Amino acid sequence: MSAALALTASLLWGVADYGGGALTRRLPALTVVVVSQTAAAVLLAGAVLATGGLADLSPRLWFAVAAGVIGPFALLAFYRALALGPMGVVSPLATIGVAVPIGVGLFLGERPGAVQAAGIAVALAGVALAGGPQRGGGGIGREALLLTLGAAMAFGAVLALIAHGSSGGGLLLTLCVQRLCNAAVGAGMLAYAARRRREPLGLADARRSLAALTAVGLADVAANGAFSAASHRGSAAVAAVLASLYPVVTALMARGLLKERLRRVQVVGAGLAVAGTLLLAAG
Repeated sequence: MSAALALTASLLWGVADYGGGALTRRLPALTVVVVSQTAAAVLLAGAVLATGGLADLSPRLWFAVAAGVIGPFALLAFYRALALGPMGVVSPLATIGVAVPIGVGLFLGERPGAVQAAGIAVALAGVALAGGPQRGGGGIGREALLLTLGAAMAFGAVLALIAHGSSGGGLLLTLCVQRLCNAAVGAGMLAYAARRRREPLGLADARRSLAALTAVGLADVAANGAFSAASHRGSAAVAAVLASLYPVVTALMARGLLKERLRRVQVVGAGLAVAGTLLLAAG
């Protein structure tokens, strides 16, 4: 069950990344982040009230608050990187953030077996190759690379914080608090940007794309929930690796919908990622 939940998270993150990156190519990244996260927060708040989730209040929700403060900056950097560079390259590079929850799991005493350790190594090698390293010019630009690496570490921190925030139960409330903080921080950033007026915010265009923005936010929330549940039902380190396979989904969607070409090394990387997944499942 843990493996299935982690793979579901990877699928949902892949879809959300493609959608967010595609929308950022015609809308400001900040607007995409704020609108998608606010829509998700509103729907989550309604779900918490309808299910009586407020009974799950606990001091652990401070982990969710911290994740909610970090999240908007991570998403903003990542969506800008997706808009600047090829999705099939940027998305796999972001998975190095998986080192954060893996490190936390190992620090807390998790020790994967030999087969699982081999699966982790193979899957991580596949993810790295799926980034499509290039010789010479024409690769990912420096700005996109720096944005991607910064977003990756922040994403890893968010995953670890959500997992700990919901470890005592109350996953729905944890996700709701995180998204409400995301929306609040993002709204502050949007208000600051509007006052500075350095670039158009595209709010009118965002209203026309509200359904797509909401879908991106919900997919991201569902992925976080699936990962958190997976980390509680099994090894957090293994769940983190399985969930990090989402770049394969993003790359395939970009190939099919945006006609981005996959290099041979990316195909090899995707194959290794799948092989690593099978080893993890077997372990």
